[in-house]
Amino acid sequence: MAEISKEQVKHVANLARLEFDDEAVEQMANELSAIIEYAEQLNELDTENVKPTTHVLDLKNVMRKDEPKKWITQEEALKNAPDQKDGQILVPSILE
Repeated sequence: MAEISKEQVKHVANLARLEFDDEAVEQMANELSAIIEYAEQLNELDTENVKPTTHVLDLKNVMRKDEPKKWITQEEALKNAPDQKDGQILVPSILE
């Protein structure tokens, strides 16, 4: 890939609503070009026998099974509520 130009940096900066002076634009163009050049080295790797993956570690789902269990009743849940109405906890209004 060709190097990142100053015009490309200015265009992306404009889209992101960023302002850079000419010195910063030059520096960003050089740094972005170096990043792209480094990333392009990956194209040289032989990946023919490498399985596609979404994560570098072989992670498994470690969550417990979702099993129903006995829970508190509505009355037990409301007994310590400072204010309640129609089986629901009343809280102070935060909207006008």
